[in-house]
Amino acid sequence: MQLNTINIKLKKRSKRVGRGIGSSKGKTSGRGHKGQKSRSGVAIKSFEGGQMPLYRRLPKRGFNNIQIKKDIATINLEKIQTLIDSKKIVITKKITLTELQKTDLISKKYKKIKILGKGDVKTKIETDVNFISKPAREKIEKAGGKVNLIK
Repeated sequence: MQLNTINIKLKKRSKRVGRGIGSSKGKTSGRGHKGQKSRSGVAIKSFEGGQMPLYRRLPKRGFNNIQIKKDIATINLEKIQTLIDSKKIVITKKITLTELQKTDLISKKYKKIKILGKGDVKTKIETDVNFISKPAREKIEKAGGKVNLIK
């Protein structure tokens, strides 16, 4: 068997519309009679015959906050403490974004890090972060730690 001996049509020929009665797609070209849908260049996407469309009947919910940046990783103090307790983070090193990314705790897509204040820290830690909340900073400094802000 060779490619030139195969007797199947690979491409179906398109139907030529509007070429006479005998073509079965003559006169109205399969569009029915009159009306908006029979004309060319018409799109009635969400029109429901004058009834209020579904997308307008449903209430609007939520909004996209432009203040929340997509490339900032957030981590809570309780998460940091559990990582220290499970010895995934070494206390002698500074806690930075690159250190957390090396241990696969934060995805590599993030460019900046923010520490949030949920939970408590019992150990003395030193951090290099881009952003930090006020309660988190107070808790770290209360435990004897140090916070360095990176710009």
